[in-house]
Amino acid sequence: MNTNSNSYTIIYSAVIVVIVAFLLAFVYQVLKPMQDANVALDTKKQILAALNIRDIDGKQAEDMYTKVVKETAKAGDKDYFVCDVDGQTKYVFPLKGMGLWGPISGYISVNDDKNTVYGAYFNHESETAGLGAEIKDNPGWQQKFQGKKIFAEGSDDIALSVKKKVDDPATQVDAVTGATLTSDGVSDMLKNGLGDFKEVLNAK
Repeated sequence: MNTNSNSYTIIYSAVIVVIVAFLLAFVYQVLKPMQDANVALDTKKQILAALNIRDIDGKQAEDMYTKVVKETAKAGDKDYFVCDVDGQTKYVFPLKGMGLWGPISGYISVNDDKNTVYGAYFNHESETAGLGAEIKDNPGWQQKFQGKKIFAEGSDDIALSVKKKVDDPATQVDAVTGATLTSDGVSDMLKNGLGDFKEVLNAK
């Protein structure tokens, strides 16, 4: 075949593309079980972080998760987790929402009264470092949710929220400084996410 011809160039390029595609597909299939395992482990660590169990390695996380999480329950099409921490029942609810630049997510753990926050963990995909990213990177800010109430007294509407100006310390947390839109996203995520579990939360 004439290596200087157009047909040779096209055939050669096509063969290279097929080989590269095959190799990429092969590598993906080989690595996928490991990637799935890493995603599952990260999810377990986030749930444990919402239960104030942090700074543990993978093996410890697997063991602790098995020990603490007793049941994955259903509320409609949503999963939540029934846990036992030092003999006390805690409920962990997943949350998903939108921040300034992309998706945010998290978990809220609640005491057996189904109203008092036990712990919180938040995550993001692309918030600004030092600002919106503080929802993930600042454990101190996450700790501010501990002891807050999901419902205001005498109401069954979700009151737990993030505010730039707190006027109800029982249900509100100070917004992240300089990250108003991300804080608003967290607030909306709490309202909508916990709203999906109102039937569970109201079943005292």
